[in-house]
Amino acid sequence: MDNFQKIEVQIISAFVDNNQGGNPAGVVLNADELSNEQKLIIAAKVGLSETAFVSKSKMADFKLDFFTPTRQIAHCGHATIATFSYLSQLGFITSEHASKETIDGKREILIQGDLAFMEQKPPIYTEVSEQNGKIILASLGLREDDILSNASISIVNTGNSFAIIPVVDNEILESIVPNYDLISQISEEFDLIGFYVFSTKTSDKERVATTRMFAPRYGILEEAGTGMAAGPLACYLYDKIGLKKEQFLIEQGWFMKPKSPSLIIVNLLIEEGKIAKIMAGGKGIPMASMTIEI
Repeated sequence: MDNFQKIEVQIISAFVDNNQGGNPAGVVLNADELSNEQKLIIAAKVGLSETAFVSKSKMADFKLDFFTPTRQIAHCGHATIATFSYLSQLGFITSEHASKETIDGKREILIQGDLAFMEQKPPIYTEVSEQNGKIILASLGLREDDILSNASISIVNTGNSFAIIPVVDNEILESIVPNYDLISQISEEFDLIGFYVFSTKTSDKERVATTRMFAPRYGILEEAGTGMAAGPLACYLYDKIGLKKEQFLIEQGWFMKPKSPSLIIVNLLIEEGKIAKIMAGGKGIPMASMTIEI
């Protein structure tokens, strides 16, 4: 007798840039009967940076649980955008406004045509000491003069914590040689998802930053598009760099091998000069499907 359960997984690429590249996420619908142990097994077999499991919710339109290949995570930007883009394309969302329940509460989702946006919390900043800053730079193979002048490394939390690291240009960004063990150690110490390194040099004058994201603590060596990190970066650019805009177009994935260009759009709601709300999003398109046996 066959005791295996077959689980259908959709592969949706989120934050595509001109319908190319993006960051693929697994999406499993009707996941109500799956245990967390089964979800982790499925996510590991899918092998992508995150897989979203969609089930019914009593407080929101859908409940989403996110798993990397190694652990559960409270929020995931690209898997959220992938899921809600796919649900909208299936006709399961007919309104501009939707919502998700996660292990960290309820969040607003906005659907605008082909784009989906997710709500993040207002930023909380934690400054990094000079000594810890040196260790972070060492973990990336960078020197102090590689950091953008009049800027500093900062930890920013809009739901998850990321180290935001400003470098001078794209040549430095491309030359990074990550020490994944040391990045994991630092991320564990400061409870970070990972490091979001950026340059203000971009491929298009309408865009504000080119980025790389390293999260080995969560089994992600490098990621092509990270909505939960782009939100903190937009806040950092607004509050720390003084870029007083309400919309930020952020590139990622350009220096991955193979390259997978991504575009993340972050909108800030400003009230009395302060960031009151963050909506980060982009476009998701279906790429493939796979069947996992558990």
